[in-house]
Amino acid sequence: MLRIGEISYLNCTPIFSALRDLFRDGSYSFVQGAPSLLNGMLARGEIDVCPSSSIEYGRNPDSYVILPDLSISAAGAVMSVLLFSRRPLERLDGCSIALTSESATSVALLKIILSRMHGFGNSYTVLSCGVAEALADHDAVLLIGDRALQESLSADGCKVYDLGSVWQEATGLPFVFALWLARKELLGDKGRELRLLSERLKQAKKHSLGNLQAIAGLSRQYDWTNPDFLINYWRVLSYDLTQRHLDGLALFFRYAAECGVLPGEPDIHLLA
Repeated sequence: MLRIGEISYLNCTPIFSALRDLFRDGSYSFVQGAPSLLNGMLARGEIDVCPSSSIEYGRNPDSYVILPDLSISAAGAVMSVLLFSRRPLERLDGCSIALTSESATSVALLKIILSRMHGFGNSYTVLSCGVAEALADHDAVLLIGDRALQESLSADGCKVYDLGSVWQEATGLPFVFALWLARKELLGDKGRELRLLSERLKQAKKHSLGNLQAIAGLSRQYDWTNPDFLINYWRVLSYDLTQRHLDGLALFFRYAAECGVLPGEPDIHLLA
């Protein structure tokens, strides 16, 4: 049985809902958590496969293989990776920024935007309170996932920057926030099961995108969401991994290496 990490954010709901609905043969166990938690579990071999932060692959490319045609990406706005700022982006040089602890990829992207694209020098600290409290002590706050979505609905008095849009406007390329990674050692004893999962995930992606209304109706709801909100959000996201996505990923890795976020620029290996 393959152990699959399941990011407990709304952006993963369509794929996992369809995977469970289409394939009920007991081949998989699911472990839920935030991206940072699942990254660590994947690195330690406590799970086998996961839609994992892109930067995790960049840090350990020899440990993983990327499942083809699958990602969590943005070809423009992403809606759930947001910088909440008391100042315009172009005036953040030298400012203090509070960072989410849940996603290393989004943190790396923000540092690339500020340091490489704008030439800024900033100080960073891990967020330990709410947005309003953090903005009392810091100039900007980076949030991701469901929390970013929720905060964006009531972000009065501050500017909100969608990092997916900022990246696309600067590079013309999609940004790949998460890759479906599998531990490379699975290619031995569990290679057949892994390739079957890869095909099933592509089927689940296709099925989910054609059934968003039904998935939204069955999804866990919060008092700040509704089915129309969810469907709009899911349609904004890109779950593909085309050549343009790979070009954007390679550029991100190059910039991350240039900024010292990665020790070098990794090769990109897809499951054959």
